[in-house]
Amino acid sequence: MLAKELIQRVREIQIRTGRQVADVLAGQYESVFRGRGMEFEEVRPYIPGDDVRTIDWNVTARMGGPYVKRYVEERQLTLMMMADISASQDFGSAGRSKREATAELCALLAFAATSNDDKVGLTLFHGSIEQYIPARKGQKHSLRVIRDVLAHGTGETPEELATRTRMARRRWLPLGRKRTAQRPDRQSTNIAGAMEFLMSVTTRKTVCFVVSDFLDDGFLKPMRNTNRKHDVIAVLVTDARESEIPNVGMIHLADPETGRIAVYDSGATGFREAVLRASNERVESLRRSFGASGIDFIHIDAAGSIVDPLAKFFRMRERRMRR
Repeated sequence: MLAKELIQRVREIQIRTGRQVADVLAGQYESVFRGRGMEFEEVRPYIPGDDVRTIDWNVTARMGGPYVKRYVEERQLTLMMMADISASQDFGSAGRSKREATAELCALLAFAATSNDDKVGLTLFHGSIEQYIPARKGQKHSLRVIRDVLAHGTGETPEELATRTRMARRRWLPLGRKRTAQRPDRQSTNIAGAMEFLMSVTTRKTVCFVVSDFLDDGFLKPMRNTNRKHDVIAVLVTDARESEIPNVGMIHLADPETGRIAVYDSGATGFREAVLRASNERVESLRRSFGASGIDFIHIDAAGSIVDPLAKFFRMRERRMRR
């Protein structure tokens, strides 16, 4: 993406999502994601009148005199977005790729966090960690997050980029993935590695959105472990052509991550039904697996609304908090 096109795309997202945050999401974000309330600051000597429930008995025994724990109010949140930028995210069949939908989702969250004076960070990953931006505050920082999700360097020449773009625009299906040894990082996805990285760089509890098409294996346990310390939300981004194939005769389906190409007859009713069934089953399987692990789940169609599923998620979280 050329610099001029990138600037224009970022501005479009800024204008659209800024309005949506102001109109729909700002109040919901604030009500759902609150700070932790009170945070431990120090231990100090006991003063008559202090609540005896705050006495730190271990320090008291060690020092030979009463000491109490002192807490301060902590309301600021840290929002970390883990964005999958592997090759499969470049696919899009209706004017917006999954990567562009990811960027718009990150923009909505970043601007909502900024309006609440929270910190926003970003981790871009594929088969390895591509870039890490520590959490900071401010609209300028949020715009950088959007820009980097859209266009962080892939290390490709213009010719390689043009070839990959043509490949990404071919229809392809997640009908099963066979791992290939020593694939380039952009042609693989390692969500477990991204979770391990997050745990290594973040000491304070964060709200973590993992945005991916989840075409990977072995990620559920690492995400579950990460969720014990942080608040992890899984966001599945899909494209309509991954489930609904039109009847256009013989078609070539290319997987941008494995490089495998196969030929299918889209005129066969059984084939189209099998694709739809496999896609729906995969989404429901992810929904059940994340739910059983205590991880919230959001499903976004790359060509559809980003706001509606996010607002629905906020309403669900708010209802749950009131119970």
